[in-house]
Amino acid sequence: MIGWVVGFAEHPSRDESWRELVLRTGTDAGRAEAERARQRLGAREREELRSGRLAGYLHTALRHLVERPDEPHRRCGLLPPEELAALDALAGPVRPLPDRRFHELFEDRVRLHPEAVAAEQGERAWTYAELNARANQVAWSLLRGGLCGEDRVAVVSERTLEWLAAVLGVFKAGGCYLPLEPQFPAARIAAVLRRSDCRRILAGPQVPHLDEALCELPGTEVTELVQLLEAADAAGQSGEDPGVAVTGGQLAYIYFTSGSTGEPKGAMCEHAGFLNHLLAKVEDLGVGEGDVVAQTAPQCFDISLWQLVSALLVGGRTHIVEQDVLLDVPRFLETLDRAGVQVVQLVPSYLDVLLATLAENPRELPTLHCVSVTGEALKKELVERWFAAFPGVRLVNAYGLTETSDDTNHEVMSRVPHERSVPIGRPIRNVRVHIVDEWLEPVPLGSAGEIVFSGVCVGRGYVNDEERTRAAFVRHPRRPDERLYRSGDFGRWLPSKSLEYLGRRDSQVKVNGFRIEIGEIENRLVQVPGVRDGAVVVAGSAGRPQLVAYYTGADAPSADELGARLAAVLPGYMVPRRRYRIEALPLTDNGKTDRKALTARAAVPEEADGTDGFEEPATPTEQRVARLWSEVLRVPVESVGRHSGFSEFGGTSLSALRLVVALDRVVTVKDLAGIATVAELAGLLDRRAAGS
Repeated sequence: MIGWVVGFAEHPSRDESWRELVLRTGTDAGRAEAERARQRLGAREREELRSGRLAGYLHTALRHLVERPDEPHRRCGLLPPEELAALDALAGPVRPLPDRRFHELFEDRVRLHPEAVAAEQGERAWTYAELNARANQVAWSLLRGGLCGEDRVAVVSERTLEWLAAVLGVFKAGGCYLPLEPQFPAARIAAVLRRSDCRRILAGPQVPHLDEALCELPGTEVTELVQLLEAADAAGQSGEDPGVAVTGGQLAYIYFTSGSTGEPKGAMCEHAGFLNHLLAKVEDLGVGEGDVVAQTAPQCFDISLWQLVSALLVGGRTHIVEQDVLLDVPRFLETLDRAGVQVVQLVPSYLDVLLATLAENPRELPTLHCVSVTGEALKKELVERWFAAFPGVRLVNAYGLTETSDDTNHEVMSRVPHERSVPIGRPIRNVRVHIVDEWLEPVPLGSAGEIVFSGVCVGRGYVNDEERTRAAFVRHPRRPDERLYRSGDFGRWLPSKSLEYLGRRDSQVKVNGFRIEIGEIENRLVQVPGVRDGAVVVAGSAGRPQLVAYYTGADAPSADELGARLAAVLPGYMVPRRRYRIEALPLTDNGKTDRKALTARAAVPEEADGTDGFEEPATPTEQRVARLWSEVLRVPVESVGRHSGFSEFGGTSLSALRLVVALDRVVTVKDLAGIATVAELAGLLDRRAAGS
């Protein structure tokens, strides 16, 4: 005799209450394996499900119980064929993918218009023919050095024309592009090179920590990029296309992201997925011949790659925006106008500052026709402000992961969406998105579940990391030939056939557009001599998150010393800006670190350990700076003293931009880089006002 109970169970999920359809099964003998079939149901669907679909789910579940009582019922599935077909129809459009590689399509464009400008940086510009010749010089140098297919080539350079030539050269030679930023600490560079088995480096002129990093990696070959190109020119090398055969399944690049175990993880992506993403960007963002695409993202951020090369597929032009221009919003706007940029991608927090600047000093951007945003949650209020300022310029909310060849979804907007939150879009070409339960079974339309991907976008896995690869890259339970990537993100399908993002299942967060595993920072934190225990939480609003570290230990270093030690092993964007030594970490009833308590505590900044005692701002200028400081950083003004540090309160380059705007641009971001406290900034303002 089989007994069963059916009912709804309430539980909160973000700003809605979700109901759970629960079917509990068992036998009179108390069978050891009692299975539960469940599906999460959104509030807006309850009436429909109660009347029709719910009855179908119950009928299916009961039939499985009777017909297959010994089979794990979680594998049976509750959805009828017609609903499964409706879910399948939500895949991205099927488009033919050329059996060509990106660099081969670029070479076609070189032959079509060799004298057209392909890329520019500041006042420098290279034509298609010049760029192709320099990329070929890089490729031939690598091939003469014995490069074989999929050999890793690290490119450690600022964002320059030479960087672009190096990336193209690696592809042409059949190598695998591995980006590193020149400012990375030696330990980070060494960890990435070691994990990826990289023995070749193309380096820019200034990489301060490279020699230190290579002390642990004897035999690594370093070629200075500018010298390579100058030597090739001097030798009269023609720069002919090498014509190396590269397949669609061959590795194109490896991007490293934060890892929860303390070691970064390198996501491997293949040429077919790379090209498919580029073609989706060209198609959905409307990039055409002669169009200018701005390259703005850091090299280690995977979005930097499509920004760098997508225009070259269609005879367009890449404009590399230099970092000092990005940090000066009026100059950036002037650059967009002067360069005639049609397409640009920004993180929402930067777009916020850009709109604030335009509100004070309006200007037209006549050539701009599309702005893509990514890296952070896009608030509806920001979309409203954008279309109020630029009603004719489309906004594209892009969502994706490094493991899926960058963006997989585009929400293309020509007006403010009617949904409560901004959707993350529909799947791009040749990409399938699945919303599943914990057993990878599809959930009902509109219900919450994990976002899982299949199709050409899915990468190969994590380099030299079988355990994490097996956990994230899995086979489809019903279609074994289909490979899935489990994102760890949660979402649901909206009636508009777009996705809504609902959060994460783990400790991964995004800060200023960078994916960060809290566990990696905590692992490094507790390795610092004298630190007994530690925890990192995220404070601040969704648009301005800050990393905050709490640590214990009688012999633990001061906050400043701890910051220096973490900066020696972590990229700057992963170093908590606020660091506090405390007596003990708060614990929950079951003895685990109480992260909710720490997050609540982090909402009110306090003086960092090892700093001077608190002094209130003394002069009128100091009081004004403290007030603006508190508004920009969203901290209580009473917590800002005259010796308070900008970075201590979570200040970043973006918040520095906001402060510059708030101070009527009397100072620049470069000025702020050399200023530590409220008193120092007030002193600079007083000197500027006095004309000295």
